[in-house]
Amino acid sequence: MLFGLTEKWRRYKSEIVDEFYMNIDDLLVNEKVIKLDDFTHHYCFTRLKHSLDVAYYSFFIAKLFNLDSRSVARAGLLHDLFFYDWRDEEYEGKNHAFEHPRIALENAREICDINKVEENIILRHMWLVTIIPPKYKEGYIVTFVDKYCAARELLMSLYSRSKLRAVYEKAVIDV
Repeated sequence: MLFGLTEKWRRYKSEIVDEFYMNIDDLLVNEKVIKLDDFTHHYCFTRLKHSLDVAYYSFFIAKLFNLDSRSVARAGLLHDLFFYDWRDEEYEGKNHAFEHPRIALENAREICDINKVEENIILRHMWLVTIIPPKYKEGYIVTFVDKYCAARELLMSLYSRSKLRAVYEKAVIDV
């Protein structure tokens, strides 16, 4: 019995992954989306990796609740479509948390048609830092998945840094 459930889960998961990529395949070949891989986002993760994670987990949750999973996947991928490092000195003093959703929406409009759900998701994904919440359930999914992914990326980066530090300290002691 367990094997039957495992096999069904594998098949279902494969179908979900295929459907996810069908919804975003036109975006993944766009040079602006590909360019996100050139920017570090949360320590050792690129902005493209972060955005793909947000898009996939959000898509999966939206599917579970029979919501607009296509809009969630596309907006999740485009929610951080900006081309600067917000930690650079030139952006010091500017309020990145408030500004980057508008910049991402402008950039997203340049590369594809954006529906009203996708627009609201991109514009409101920084809620809890910003005041105005998302208008749609789909926006709440992307907002909270974005926070989850950012926290996970931070913790993974800290963990890998501590492992590297431990290896370095061991090497120094052994020398």
